[in-house]
Amino acid sequence: MAKGVKKIKVIKGNYYPKMSVPGQRVTIVPNQDVTFQVDEWLPGTTAEDKKKPVIWMRQTNDRKIIIYQAPSATGYTFRIDKQYCGSYQFYIEASFSGKRDAKNNTGLYVKGWCEPKIITSKWTTQRGSKNSIKNQNKTKFISYGHIVYLNLTTEGLNGNTLTVELWNQQTAKADKLIHVYNNVQVIDGEVNLKIENTYSWMAHVDNIQNVEEFYIKVKDSASKKYIKDNLGDELHGIYLNVKNKVITTNANVSKNQTPTKVYKPDVNSVRQEPCKFEVIKITESEVKDGKASNTTVKIFDNGKGIRKVQSVALQERIERTIYYKFDSTVIDKNGETILNNVLKFLLEHKDSTMNLSGYACVIGKQNYNKGLSQRRADVVKKFFADGGLDPRRIISVGKGEIDPTDDKMGRDNIKYKNEKDYENNRRVDISFVFNAHDAQTVNYEVVAPTESTKKELTIDIAGFETNECFRDSKNKHKKQTLMVDVGQAIDAGDTKQTFGTPSFRYKVYSNISRLNVAPIQYIWPSATNPNQFHMHVHSCRYFSNEKRTTVLIKAYPDIKWELALEFQVNVSNYKAANMPPGNIYAKHQEKARQAGYKRYRLNETGKVPISIGVGLSAEWDAGREKRSFTNEFSDKIEIVAKMIATAVNIVQNAINYAQSAAKETAIPVGFNVRYPKFTVVGKWYLERVNERANLSVIGEVGFGFKPLIGAEVVIDIIGAAIAVASYGATGNPAAARIINKFRGGLEKLGASVTFTATFYGELEMMVDALKIDSINGINMQGKTTIGGKMGATIELSISVEVGTVKGTKVKPIATFKAAAKADSYFGGDFVIDSDTTGLFIQPVLKFSGVVLSVEIEGEVGWWKSNFKVEEKVMKEETYYMDKKYLT
Repeated sequence: MAKGVKKIKVIKGNYYPKMSVPGQRVTIVPNQDVTFQVDEWLPGTTAEDKKKPVIWMRQTNDRKIIIYQAPSATGYTFRIDKQYCGSYQFYIEASFSGKRDAKNNTGLYVKGWCEPKIITSKWTTQRGSKNSIKNQNKTKFISYGHIVYLNLTTEGLNGNTLTVELWNQQTAKADKLIHVYNNVQVIDGEVNLKIENTYSWMAHVDNIQNVEEFYIKVKDSASKKYIKDNLGDELHGIYLNVKNKVITTNANVSKNQTPTKVYKPDVNSVRQEPCKFEVIKITESEVKDGKASNTTVKIFDNGKGIRKVQSVALQERIERTIYYKFDSTVIDKNGETILNNVLKFLLEHKDSTMNLSGYACVIGKQNYNKGLSQRRADVVKKFFADGGLDPRRIISVGKGEIDPTDDKMGRDNIKYKNEKDYENNRRVDISFVFNAHDAQTVNYEVVAPTESTKKELTIDIAGFETNECFRDSKNKHKKQTLMVDVGQAIDAGDTKQTFGTPSFRYKVYSNISRLNVAPIQYIWPSATNPNQFHMHVHSCRYFSNEKRTTVLIKAYPDIKWELALEFQVNVSNYKAANMPPGNIYAKHQEKARQAGYKRYRLNETGKVPISIGVGLSAEWDAGREKRSFTNEFSDKIEIVAKMIATAVNIVQNAINYAQSAAKETAIPVGFNVRYPKFTVVGKWYLERVNERANLSVIGEVGFGFKPLIGAEVVIDIIGAAIAVASYGATGNPAAARIINKFRGGLEKLGASVTFTATFYGELEMMVDALKIDSINGINMQGKTTIGGKMGATIELSISVEVGTVKGTKVKPIATFKAAAKADSYFGGDFVIDSDTTGLFIQPVLKFSGVVLSVEIEGEVGWWKSNFKVEEKVMKEETYYMDKKYLT
């Protein structure tokens, strides 16, 4: 029973059902992939046969030429450009052998559809010229009788027949139709019309001028509609200028011409060479978190994702020869095998031009042998054309005799010669050029221990076959892998190993040593120079160039770092504002004086007293070596100290702002804003994440500010009242209203009583185990804001016990209790961001304001009162401070 493909179908992609006929023809959407697969098999096809690749062939409309063929077990994907849409149909079929079925329609006719358009139009005086003489300024022109070429590029019209109308631009009256060209063919999306009757136009022009302007309209013969351009215009080729001068009176018939095409190897075509490898995998065995594990990375997969070399394409010249018997043009069995291999290769490599050179031996007449050599070359050309190769890609030339002689005495006659001595001269040489595969080297990064320990990699190369290498015997690709241990640089001491199996083990190491005296140089492992190991694996299909490394293995040190760090600024910022003289406020003044003197000395010396604690340690060589580097690292923290010093300036600005805000309130106040205390604990190292070929810098960081900014504010309520001349208008209104409610009682209490409110709190930021990945990054969305607020509850109380008055009991004379009515806070945002200048910190200080809500019940001898006061003591503020750049 026959086996093979009976029918194919579309399994994926968009097509137009109303324009298609099931099992016969499909009209597809342009610029989209459409995938074909086998629909039915012939009865004799086994289940194992169905798993094998079939040869997919895309052919011309008449099924004589194979445009492209490719083997595939997963189907054939085709995409049609708008230029090739139209009535022209390609024929797609599949078979096991690559032989076409001329009797049965096992394939499908395929065409594309899009809106018909004229994309470009030009007039030229030479076929295929890029210099158009179309213009509207009458600066370029021809004369009547000149041959002119019309070129149109189109969409949606490939294979259609058009009517081209030539019109003459008229002044003060309607334009005139001069000539109609019928049966104009669109070939490969182009119109190329050779016009040889320009002399005949002259007779149809009315009131002929020195230079006449001509343009065309194009009508689809099937739809009878004019074709427009992208702007919706029906006029094209504006203008062809013709001078009122006759060059010749010849008026030959105009001719359709095929587009000029230069056949060159296709750089971007899919690789189908049987000499190939398909997949490269590298497996690492390692111990992680105390458990053994394997990590396999697919670093190469059938050419996916590799980058081509941006230079002139690497070309390889292929040469084959077939031989003939004496005075024969018959291709023998060996010759047929060679030609079939060449045919298959060329059908899978679009647009390579083949040269056939036929030869004959010196036996016989020279003229006869010249013709014999041409016939031999033509026979080979016919073989390829019959096999579906486009004849336009084949150049066949008969070269005649090799070392030609034409002896008049007849000594070149067969009776005087042994024809076996000339077997190698009776031949056809076949040669062509194709673009060999050349791509940029694939990089693979690995963490490795020292040279004495090493790390073992398992390298697997799948689908590695070179038996059908298309190169000549001397230069054939070999089924082997060359590994070169380069170390830090390529030199004469590089160690080479060759592996003849597709799977092998290979050991790598980094350039860190077990007893390294200065491993601090590896503080950031990814910035070090890795050891290099070059892998060379080559084939016709991929990485044909033996001079280019296929895979570069970069071995980085397996060092892991841990750091503990603490910064603290030892400066007091206590200040007092609005404090009147007197012993009541002396403690505020003295504390502010001492802090001010320390800050003065700080500014004078230019040094910030920063306490720094550092602990740094590392381990490497698979954990065999460990070392502490606390002392060595102390001189490498300048940048962090600079950040803290910058923070000192920020806090100083905050203090100055707070002082100015306090002065506006007229409230006697003392305050202290504390500097940040920064702590961090972190570790970092190189590691592979998600089976990527490149390593990531992985880290875990715990850090915090305790405080990020802290504050303590003391407000003297009584002082606020008595520090002003009038309790009413000029003093603090809240204090004034409190005082006025029980003025007489305060006079009895005397000036020795203090009444203060203390606001305090700290803004802290703590981050535990923040994950860092140098490739995926931290999800900060381009900006980090560290912010918050310090809630504050305010309680103010006085409980004063006085001596007994005659007829009274001993008890507190007054209790004041005040609480923030709303959510009062002093805090802010700490914004870390960057602009064109660099990385910066920008604090935003926020103060909600203080609403003093006081309920008072008091009794002092004869005085008793019960009242409630609510006043906004300090207003809301948001203060955007200046950016402080860290870089």
